[in-house]
Amino acid sequence: MPTTISSSRRPAWAGRNYTLLTASAVVTSLGSHGALIASAFAVLGAGGDGGDVGLVAAARTLPLVLFLLIGGAVADRLPRHHVMVAANVLNCVSQAAFAALVLAGEAQLWQMMLLSALGGVGQAFFGPAAEGMLLSSVEGEQAGRAFAVFRMAMQGSTLGGAALGGLMIAAMGPGWVLAADAAAFAVAAALRAFLDVKHIPPRAPGGGLLSDLRDGWREFSGRPWLWGIVIQFSIANAVVGAADAVYGPLVARDHLGGAAPWGLALAFFGAGTVLGALLMTRWKPRRLLFVGTLCVFPLALPSAALAVPVPVAVLCAVMCVTGLTVEVFGVSWMTALHQEIPEEKLSRVSAYDWFGSLALVPATMALAGPAETAFGRTEALWGCAALVVVVTAAVLCVPDVRNLQRRTVPVTGAAPDAGDKGSADAERPVGGLG
Repeated sequence: MPTTISSSRRPAWAGRNYTLLTASAVVTSLGSHGALIASAFAVLGAGGDGGDVGLVAAARTLPLVLFLLIGGAVADRLPRHHVMVAANVLNCVSQAAFAALVLAGEAQLWQMMLLSALGGVGQAFFGPAAEGMLLSSVEGEQAGRAFAVFRMAMQGSTLGGAALGGLMIAAMGPGWVLAADAAAFAVAAALRAFLDVKHIPPRAPGGGLLSDLRDGWREFSGRPWLWGIVIQFSIANAVVGAADAVYGPLVARDHLGGAAPWGLALAFFGAGTVLGALLMTRWKPRRLLFVGTLCVFPLALPSAALAVPVPVAVLCAVMCVTGLTVEVFGVSWMTALHQEIPEEKLSRVSAYDWFGSLALVPATMALAGPAETAFGRTEALWGCAALVVVVTAAVLCVPDVRNLQRRTVPVTGAAPDAGDKGSADAERPVGGLG
């Protein structure tokens, strides 16, 4: 197999596509997480307030949610790497324009919202294509380890990107951080242009976009473990997002000493995710989703810790443990998708996953303030923790979540019929713990 990196320097499961995907993801993650901070400071620097920062963030989220399903269908219809490169080019252009306006001191709110929206459109097409490409880049019993290493690299670059972005904003201003993000997208697009898709069978002609969406829905809805967990995370992501983005900074301001302790707690969460990914390079739980779902229960702990509130040191420990256990779920989830979903439908299923997981986030962000007024901040935080526990316990009632087991050979073919028990017992389980 042709390669750009000596095969003697990497494991057998880290093929050419996997290496390119990981390297390009690290580059964009370094740039994007600094740019998230920079965009907020750019809005404030242009005379905006907290509400304007929220508008720019919402302008990115809304098109991301609206275009996800279309992005998934397109990614399964066209060569995925072409979709990824086109999305990266769109992100590069939009961020470069954003940077130019900020550096010139002429950025207006509507312009920043429009450019953020273009970035959201790019992400809507990129996300499903990238996940489908990654899931198809590895095979066999080492898939879980490959996903763990990928996620470990991503989490590490997230931490590094946020820290580097903060330092660059302090030293040079937000405009140059946005420009660096645009350059990162350009580099990533160049790397992804070299992805090899010869191993992916060409798409059979026939059917249109709506037909593809219906086909993806049948694949998604025919697997109770899949839609059950997506519903679980649609609620869990929404309430945890509100707790972290809205209540966390307020508790830090009023009880923990300000923004610095909250930033430290978030850094410990990131460190926990790196440790969790490192753990999953060695651990192969046999009952993937059962073990993974058990590890979602600690996601309620940060909200509970903020409700008390606990001292900073305890909060940091809680965040680290939560990051570790959530990462166990993340690797298990990717492994389950890899082995259960046919390759030609990966991006469409991924799009339904993303859509369900993000759909409620904007609403809960908007309702977090009214909920605090109506019930009190402490009560709202306990409510967030309770919802995480309830929906996680509920999804354990789905038999396929408890019984789906690790395999070495991915499943191919259509989704199971509604009356079928699913594919959890289709083949002999392979190795591991659980």
